[in-house]
Amino acid sequence: MASTYLTKTFSSSPTNAKKGTVSLWFKLAEAVSGNTYHRIFATGADSSNRTDININASNGRLVFTAGGTNTTETNRLLRDQSAFYHLVISYDTTQATASDRVKFYINGVQETSFLTEAYPSQNADLDFGNNSYAHHIGNSPHFTPRFFHGIMSHFHYIDGTAYDSDTFGETDALTGIWKPKTAPSVTYGTNGFFLKFENSGAFGTDSSGNANNFTVNGTMTQTIDTPSNVFATLNPLSIKSTMTLSEGNLTVANTASQGLSISTIAVTKGKWYFETKQTIASSSGYSVMIGVAKVDNIDVTNYFGQNANSWGYASDNNKFHNGTSTSYGNASNSVGEIYMCALDLDNGKIFFGLNGTWFDSGDPASGTNPAYSNVSGTIGFGSRPYDNTASINFGNGYFGTTAVSSAQNPDDGIGIFEYDVPTGYRALCTKSINAEEYS
Repeated sequence: MASTYLTKTFSSSPTNAKKGTVSLWFKLAEAVSGNTYHRIFATGADSSNRTDININASNGRLVFTAGGTNTTETNRLLRDQSAFYHLVISYDTTQATASDRVKFYINGVQETSFLTEAYPSQNADLDFGNNSYAHHIGNSPHFTPRFFHGIMSHFHYIDGTAYDSDTFGETDALTGIWKPKTAPSVTYGTNGFFLKFENSGAFGTDSSGNANNFTVNGTMTQTIDTPSNVFATLNPLSIKSTMTLSEGNLTVANTASQGLSISTIAVTKGKWYFETKQTIASSSGYSVMIGVAKVDNIDVTNYFGQNANSWGYASDNNKFHNGTSTSYGNASNSVGEIYMCALDLDNGKIFFGLNGTWFDSGDPASGTNPAYSNVSGTIGFGSRPYDNTASINFGNGYFGTTAVSSAQNPDDGIGIFEYDVPTGYRALCTKSINAEEYS
């Protein structure tokens, strides 16, 4: 959401300010300098009289504040930027035992270990649902800047009832993975709402039946990266120190030469496709690289192809492997160029291309004329800008915040790309990986 957020001031008094539930799925991304918290949900009169839910960006702890001074903070660190978390905060201040007044659930499990615990007083009214204050999703009305950086999905607020996590999620009988209930049986109360974020023209549309629609501030980008199908992004733990990730960890800037940025998902078999677009010109005319690397032997200070554990193509028209470069391709090293990579791990082949055309008459579908025929291992995908910036599309349909123009799909229909995806190749996402694994 970055600097985009939603706001709503309710027109009616809440059903019951002492009881309520917040449930949502979220996937974290980068935090900008000075943004010390991922602000999820916040409201109140001022910084000393507020109720809000945050993730501490510096350490990953979940933080809940009621009344401005009563703050409870988990010991659990929510720092995985490759997957969605399910968060439920259920409160009932009528409870006699302080720790029963607010309950925290992460992926279906109640949190019991806390760094600090300061619960609301018995029978206290919380600010959620209060019609005197603007409610913010993804931002704070009291602290600047404190935006949420990442993705949100299926955001519920229940006014007047404290539900547990089983109301909103369940364990998949086959995989054992916690998954969402897309239509939970709940009573929303007067000021309750359910934001699915499914209407790209009106992200603040309430699906609870209450018509508690939110106003979108800024430009919000819709993504097909969801809790039920997680797409790869670039991994903030697998980048060179001179690199910076932004726009949901799908844009990488590099202030120096060399270096790697690698995907959060890696594969050992199957056929996979992705694209990289140069988005900002290099002041020195340096190149963008696209490539793959063995994740168990990775050195993020190298470039793709610097050793035997990676393979790459650079827009200075060279391919690289094991420290050897070979003249290859025909790129102009310009802003707007889209580089393509098709990896066939079943046959150890990799193909590179530009703007819809495969280099050296390569044909990934038939397997002829690959750039290299010796790729193996547990492979991650990535990009390396050299004194410039590039955005990567693993199938979510965007380069940064710009949607692809032609919207091409793989054979299985999962993923959105700029150019035709070779027959048999898939997007790097959990549904396609599961299909490959169990096919």
